[in-house]
Amino acid sequence: MRFIGSSHRHPGLRGAVVVALVVAGIAAPSGWAAPSKIAPALQIVATLPDLAALVQAVGGPHVHVTALAAPNQDPHYVDPRPSLMLPLSRAHLLVVNGLQLEQGWLPPLIRGSRNSRIQPGTTGHLDASFFVQRLQVSTAPLSRAMGDVHPGGNPHFVCDPRASARVAKAIGERLAQLDPAHAAAYLAQTTAFVAQLTAIAKAQRSRFAKLPVPRRRIVSYHRSLPYLLDWLGLQEVATVEPRPGIPPSPAHTATVLTTMRQLGVTVLVQEEFYPRRVSQTLAKLVKGAVVVLPGGARFDRGETYVARLQRTTAALYAALGG
Repeated sequence: MRFIGSSHRHPGLRGAVVVALVVAGIAAPSGWAAPSKIAPALQIVATLPDLAALVQAVGGPHVHVTALAAPNQDPHYVDPRPSLMLPLSRAHLLVVNGLQLEQGWLPPLIRGSRNSRIQPGTTGHLDASFFVQRLQVSTAPLSRAMGDVHPGGNPHFVCDPRASARVAKAIGERLAQLDPAHAAAYLAQTTAFVAQLTAIAKAQRSRFAKLPVPRRRIVSYHRSLPYLLDWLGLQEVATVEPRPGIPPSPAHTATVLTTMRQLGVTVLVQEEFYPRRVSQTLAKLVKGAVVVLPGGARFDRGETYVARLQRTTAALYAALGG
C-alpha cells in the first residue's frame, strides 16, 4: 500500500506533464498493466486515503492499493502531478469519491494515464457516491457566489461508517467481478467488514446520545461534517467559513462568536488541512477547544479505516466532555 499525494495547491498540470506522459502513458498501449509475475495482485488506485483503506479491508492480500491524496491534503485541491499518472496507467480499478470532489484535478490524470480500463463508465471505474444516501442535495439554482457547493449533494461521506459500509460492499462486489478466482475471499471479507462497521456505527451513536443536548452542539470550519454529525447525533450551529471555500471575514467571525456565546458552544471541529488561526481565536474567546480531525486514514502508515474512526470519535467525545 502507498499514497503519493502532495500538499501543494495547483489548479492545473505543470509543464513537466509532457515528459511524464511519455513515461507514464503514451509509451505504453492503452489499458497497459504490469506483467502478472511482477504484480500478481490487482492494482487498485483510490483517490482518497479513506477509500484506499476500505479497498484494503475488503481486498486483503489480493490487492495492491495506492492512494492519490494524502490525509493531510484538502481533497478539493490535490496537485495533479505527472507522477500520479503512473499508478493510474497500471490500475485494474479506480475508486473515486465522486460528487465533483475530485473534479479540479482527477480528469486530466485519467486521460493522461491512457488506461482504457479505468475510464468513467467502465467496470474499472467505481464512483463511491453512487452507493450512499446523499445529504444536502440542492434543489435550487446554484451560483459561484454561494461558494464551493456541490449540486449533487455533500461529498464528504467517508467519515460515516454507515456510508462507508455501503461503499465497501460495492467495492467487494466489483473486486469479485474483476478477479473471479478470489471472489469468495472478497465477498467473505466484505461481509465481515460491513458487520464490523455496522456495530461501530451503532455503538458510537449510542455513546454520543448519552451526552446532554447542549454539549452535542459544535461549530465546524467547512461544511464537510454533515455525515459525521448525522451519524453521531451532533448539531452544527455555525461554520467558521461564511460559505464553503470562502475565508471568514471579521464580521462573520463576530457573528459566529455571538452564536457560540448565546448557545454555550465551546467546541470547534475541523479537518487537519484547514487553517486554524480563526478557529483557535474563537476557542480562546469562549474558553473552549479546537478539535482537529484526521483528513483520512493514515494509509501510508498502515492505519486501517476502523482505527481512523476510533481516532475521530475519541477526539470528539473527549472535547465534548464525555
